Amino acid sequence: MISLDGVMQGPGGPEEDTSGGFEFGGWVAPFGDEAYDKAIKEQMKAADLLLGRKTFDIWEPYWPAHADFWPGINEMTKYVLSTTRNHSNWQNVVFISSLDDIKKLKVSAGSDIRIWGSSELVQLLLQHDLVDELWLKIHPLLLGKGKKIFGDDAFPRSLTLTDSTVTSKGVIMANYRRNGEVKTGRAGADDKGL
Repeated sequence: MISLDGVMQGPGGPEEDTSGGFEFGGWVAPFGDEAYDKAIKEQMKAADLLLGRKTFDIWEPYWPAHADFWPGINEMTKYVLSTTRNHSNWQNVVFISSLDDIKKLKVSAGSDIRIWGSSELVQLLLQHDLVDELWLKIHPLLLGKGKKIFGDDAFPRSLTLTDSTVTSKGVIMANYRRNGEVKTGRAGADDKGL
């Protein structure tokens, strides 16, 4: 869930993540419709989850008590990248502490691994070319300040659009899969040059 200017902070509610003075928590609320709900349900299907520690700190008290909204969340394995935590009472939580741990996890047998939120973790994975797919829900608003999905150091990579929908409220839902190296050329140029 991102704004047009790439902000992904605090989409779910006013108290979700106010760090840095972020004051627009809950900004996705006005954009729900049937297509949006269908996409969310698809993305909530069983998979392992990889979360950054800050996102995990937000989720840990919330989701165990709201599992009726996300069936299976308690049973899913939740991998948490953290150098400051190593224990949780929430079931099926595994703490990992390094990029090497993520690389080992990525090549291991098992479920797909999905990331929700976790802007710093997403940027780290993009920087090290560890993202196979991006499932973006691009909302028609500008938030200015806030945690963003894309930093300046993502690994150069071409992507292919695999699925897209525009909701009745203007949210562009676009799924992309990695597709090799970035190709360059001259836009609108022919063999003779400009």
